[in-house]
Amino acid sequence: MGEGTPGVDSARVQEEGGRDQSLGFVEGRIQVGRIVTAGQLSLCSEEQSPQPGITRPSPGVVVDGESSGLAEPRVEATPQPPSSIQKRKRDESLDSEDDLAELFEPDPQPVWSVEMLCGLRMRLKRRRVSTVRPEHHKVFTKLLEDPVVKKFLTWDKMLRVSDKYLLSMVIAYFSRAGLFSWQYRPIHFFLALYLANDMEEDNQAPKQDIFYFLYGKSYAQRPMFHKLRFQFIRSMGWKIWVSREECEEIQAYNPDLWVWARDRTNLT
Repeated sequence: MGEGTPGVDSARVQEEGGRDQSLGFVEGRIQVGRIVTAGQLSLCSEEQSPQPGITRPSPGVVVDGESSGLAEPRVEATPQPPSSIQKRKRDESLDSEDDLAELFEPDPQPVWSVEMLCGLRMRLKRRRVSTVRPEHHKVFTKLLEDPVVKKFLTWDKMLRVSDKYLLSMVIAYFSRAGLFSWQYRPIHFFLALYLANDMEEDNQAPKQDIFYFLYGKSYAQRPMFHKLRFQFIRSMGWKIWVSREECEEIQAYNPDLWVWARDRTNLT
């Protein structure tokens, strides 16, 4: 592995998580919010926020002609400009429409191709249909620009845990996890990369370098990381095997992406 100071940049991932780092794994159309706090990785259920525009009567407010307590001066809230209200409603409606379109997008239909023709007989072969969509490539490319992810890839100079095929599997896992594009965070990248090493590498020792980079020599955060990894696998419906053909298709979508040059056969 390359040189560097492990465990330092992981604080940024955790600090970001303390602000807005939700692991919204979708299981059976039920979304569970998971938060990476500044101190440790932890889980919590999303709390319903009070609905805007609904007020509850307080003492002194007249309801249906009856007073619930001592009368107090009534303070009217300053109305917001109509333009700002309309803009906020328009933005919220666009976000909700995008989420619904992504959630209810139909699954790809199976494709059949002719494998052999012999006289009047024809043999059909069912072709695999990839679930990877452009938004999954886009969110992966965006995560590559994250300072923590970028430093990790620079740190792994020998490509022990992040060659082009393992990184292709990260995109494949993103397509199966059932999250919206805006929910993916750097922690998802490391969860998927660790799982890819679990599946493909005979030598399991190098994947421990992911822990060493994120947490240094501390073991306190590892149990929670494994718990999140289990939830990530479950959100994919336990479909964690990725073929080499699918990896090559993922790379062919954007062949000029710089991470596809991370080929172990080119190392000297």
